This record gives sequence, structure tokens and C-alpha cells, in this order.
Amino acid sequence: MSIEQSTQSQANAVARRAAPWSHLRLPPFPQVAIRVLQLANQENVQLHQLVDLVSSDPAFAGEVLTVANSLLYAPRFPANSILQAIAFIGANNLQGLCLTVGVRAYLGRTFSQPAMRAVWRHNLTCAFLAEQIAAGGLLDKDQAYTCGVMHDVGRLGLAVLRPREYTELLCGFKGTAGNILDAERQLMGVDHCEAGRSIVAGWKLPVDFDQVVACHHAPRPNEEWGLPQLIRICCRMADSLGFSAFPGCEADPFEQLLEELPPRERRAFPATVETLIPEIEQKLESLENL
Repeated sequence: MSIEQSTQSQANAVARRAAPWSHLRLPPFPQVAIRVLQLANQENVQLHQLVDLVSSDPAFAGEVLTVANSLLYAPRFPANSILQAIAFIGANNLQGLCLTVGVRAYLGRTFSQPAMRAVWRHNLTCAFLAEQIAAGGLLDKDQAYTCGVMHDVGRLGLAVLRPREYTELLCGFKGTAGNILDAERQLMGVDHCEAGRSIVAGWKLPVDFDQVVACHHAPRPNEEWGLPQLIRICCRMADSLGFSAFPGCEADPFEQLLEELPPRERRAFPATVETLIPEIEQKLESLENL
């Protein structure tokens, strides 16, 4: 191969790696999960509507029922039907349950890769933390959970589109979770925050997710306390506890992150690293072994 051919080949390879996000076809997220989110956010939604919707996809319904009976929700008695499961955990919790099932289904075959499992575990850890912190304050804990699950939806999209290249990026990168955005833009033409915004819009997900996916790596200390700020801290907490999306992540001390919580939330969140890690591991293990 001549020097000119070699140079052109390298240029083509770079162009492929940096293909614009708009030129890449993103697989659809499980439609039942999205429709549950849309329906549950409507006023006067009836229980039978949610039951009929989840039951319309037998495979998805079976997974929802299995997870509803897992340690994630710690039911007092086993549910034998979608009606029992929804009646027990509630319509709001159903949103988080369907998203949990939907994210795992969306990862599909890429879930077998350690790097992709790390992304999934990071999202769920963020959701667990957000739910626990929000329960002691003024934010809705069920909404906090769903935002935690979906805050890295853009990263899931990048992983599904280019599993091999994105896995190599995650496994080889060293730095903070925010530093990785430049590397993602070089590889994919877009970082996972930008990708997340386009996914939220394209899939017609609730508008609550937009600022969460877009701003969870952009500190804005003057903002009022809300879901974007909660998820930003929980994302960093997940890294600090060892549940990062990539092995070379540099994390802030957990105690420092606790100090960033508003006083009300901090007082209602007495958890320590020693108690949090085994609790999170137990929940994650219960889902991974289903």
C-alpha cells in the first residue's frame, strides 16, 4: 500500500469513528416501558389501563413480574399476576420497574460484556441513591429513581450502537466521569449527554429527563435544589462507592459529596459507605441473577 493510500485509509477510519450521531440509527427502547411512563404521568389513569398495557407484551410482563418479586422491591408476598404486582408496588413504582426491565432489555447482547454491565450497575446505583435521598426531602422519590435509571441513557445508546469501540473507550479511559465527554465526541461525534437529549426527544420520554441527561456532568452551584442537582450528586456518589461506568474513573471522596447535599436531605440520609455498598450489591445481585 502506498503512503497516499495508507493516509486515505486512516482518514476514512477516523471519519467512520466520528460519524455524526444523526447518521446513526438507534435501536428503539422497549415500547411498553415508554408507554408506561407516558400513561402513568397522565391524570386519572386507571389501574386496569396499566395492567392491560404491561400485559400486552408477554415477555416484558414476565420480566416485570420477576423483578417485582425480587429483592429490589422486597414484596411481603409473591405476586402471581401483573395486577397483583402493580397493586402492591403502586403505579409510580411501576415506572421505575418498567424502566429497570427496559434498560436491561435494551442492552440486549451487549449486557454480557463486563463494561456494559458496569454501565447498567452505575445507572441503577444512581437510582437507588436518588430514591433514598429524595425520600428524606421534598423531591418525589419515585421520580428520582426513574431519573437515576435514565440519566445515562445516552451512554446506553452509544454502547448499543458501537459496543466494541465504546467498550474499548470505557475500559481504557482514565480520568473523571466528566473528562470522558471529549473522548466520546472524538469517537462518536457526540458525547453521552448530547446523545441522551436526542434520545429523550426522539423516544418522547417525559420532559423531566431532559435536564437530567443533559446536565449531570455540568456543575451549576447557583441552581435551586431539584432533580438535576440530585442526580448530579448521586452519579458522583455511585463512582465514589465503586459503581462507576468505567474502571479508570477518578472519584471524589464520599464524605465530601455528602456535604454537597442540602441540610434536610443530608440529615435524612444517615447511610455510610460501610452500610451502603453491601445494600447496593445485594440489590444488584438480585437483579443480575434473575
